[in-house]
Amino acid sequence: MDIWTYQSVEYVTVAGEAWLASASEYPRSMRALWQSRPWAPTVLPCGRVFDVISMPSLFGRRVLDEMWASGPGCGPVASYRGRTLLFVQPGAAPRLRTLLAWEEWAREVPPVLCHGRGDAVTVPPVQRMMDAPESPGQGAGRWIVAPDSKEPWLPGAAVVLWAAVRASRTSRVQAASPGQQPVPPA
Repeated sequence: MDIWTYQSVEYVTVAGEAWLASASEYPRSMRALWQSRPWAPTVLPCGRVFDVISMPSLFGRRVLDEMWASGPGCGPVASYRGRTLLFVQPGAAPRLRTLLAWEEWAREVPPVLCHGRGDAVTVPPVQRMMDAPESPGQGAGRWIVAPDSKEPWLPGAAVVLWAAVRASRTSRVQAASPGQQPVPPA
């Protein structure tokens, strides 16, 4: 199954909505806002319930494909303004940032944004009309894998790191001309 075209991405379940709202300092107010405006994107803080790794869309897709191919899959994932937002365990963003700065092979990975404690991210609406344009008014975004439980599985920094390294290596191999060997990392 291709997670990029699966129809359940158009809405967040009630349990998933509760999980997202729990990131807010005022979860009941957040739920009330979504009840009155379910089609509006929302800004939520990172660091308590989840961190977010933001990647360019194409690279994000490759990372998700690697995560699904290697077995663990992924937690909630959104697409917003040309970026893939991967929801990860709290504390994973600073850890991933450190690992990417420390490891020599990390230079193969395109720049990613790691949002953790003290940061906030815009998340797509909890509902999206099926006939709605992909990005009305500069992009409300959409869920690729919508939150569907009160405790979704969230990958840690190591899972994302290895998926990112494999995705960057795979893209380098695919970019090599036919008959040529891929260029080894510097």
